[in-house]
Amino acid sequence: MVPVVSRVSLELGKDTAKIVTPADAAAAQSRVRLILARPLTADGAVQIALLNNRGLQAGYNALGVSEADYVEASLPPSPTVSLERVAGSGDLDVERRLIADLLQLLTLPRRARIAETEFRAAQQKAIAATFRTAAEARRAWIRAVAARETVGFLETARASAGAAAELTRKLGETGASTKLDQARSGALYAEVSTELAEARLETAKEREALTRQLGLWGRDADFKLPGRLPGLPKLKPQGDVEAVALSRRVDIIADRLELDALAQGYGLTEQTRAISMLEVTGIANRARSAEGEKANPKGFEVAVQIPIFDFGKARSARARETYMGAVNRLLEKAVNARSEAREAYQTWRGRHDIARSYQARVLPLRRTISEESMLRYNGMLVDAFELLTNARENVASNVAAIRAKRDFFIADVDFQAALIGGGAPASATSAAVASASPASASAASPH
Repeated sequence: MVPVVSRVSLELGKDTAKIVTPADAAAAQSRVRLILARPLTADGAVQIALLNNRGLQAGYNALGVSEADYVEASLPPSPTVSLERVAGSGDLDVERRLIADLLQLLTLPRRARIAETEFRAAQQKAIAATFRTAAEARRAWIRAVAARETVGFLETARASAGAAAELTRKLGETGASTKLDQARSGALYAEVSTELAEARLETAKEREALTRQLGLWGRDADFKLPGRLPGLPKLKPQGDVEAVALSRRVDIIADRLELDALAQGYGLTEQTRAISMLEVTGIANRARSAEGEKANPKGFEVAVQIPIFDFGKARSARARETYMGAVNRLLEKAVNARSEAREAYQTWRGRHDIARSYQARVLPLRRTISEESMLRYNGMLVDAFELLTNARENVASNVAAIRAKRDFFIADVDFQAALIGGGAPASATSAAVASASPASASAASPH
């Protein structure tokens, strides 16, 4: 876990830990509740997910399995001891055998290096899983807060529409307002009320999605969220995003390490392809005849399995094709990483420009239109229809502005994930590479 903790702290500025003992669980729970004591921020949501998400803990357990495999591969093969006793008609024959796999012993250093490389790849995968959990938690927080901000705005808009509908109705009782104006005013109130109901449903769904991502339940699920998203930040200049992605993405680093392990396994297969098994057996006998004569012969036996039908060519071809398949998948991932970095950067810039346009141009203009429409309505220069139309358009613009800001913050998360990794769950391609690792593939085994 040391490389995992170090890289997460460097890239995210957050802490992560593997929960092993009850004391670890208590410490994590104490920190989670300390964060939940205040309104939950995006950084707080990420920190809770890194300490409390059980799916991430399962990933750390997988890293522990890989470590155990590495330790096991670094140990010499266990010998086999056999004891045979045959007695009859006064004769006694006792045979003791000590059998050792000499080929496994001779290839132990090479196999240990392969296992170490695979273990380092597993560490990078654990880092990628941590980055993915952090990104998903931040996205879930952004969506939940944006939904809550939409509800807050629509509640205000519905209150205004309700007051306008009530005023129009009272004016209709005095004859100062037509039935058409009353119907239009009532329709606006009903439409905003419907939008508010949908927004409240969306808020409940997004909050539950955030709760699941944080691994919270019981009274911890009653956390508080801020009422609105933060303001738009100023964009910082970015360097060569393609080069950054190729050098920092942990999924590419993990695939490179797996490719190294496959290359080492291919070399091991080439070295042992003509011999599949080499066992040395030490033999010690003790015999006693019916006449009382004793004998203690000793010796050894060597067993060699030779693939006489293909001389190991099939295993060698399998290892070579497995290796070249991993090479091609890694090259494909490198090409895709470049494209993903460019796309994420363009989306990040574009979403910022759209959100900034709403904040700096669209909403100020909408406020001006609303104010001028009200003045003209009071001066009896326009009718209620134009006033209601402007109100409906104002609601739509403000909701769109909230969504544009939400989309920018999500694009910011996606951009960072495209640079360091953890943007999406592991693909079937990566799973295929893992399944062809030399520790599990018969091509890399001397047997």
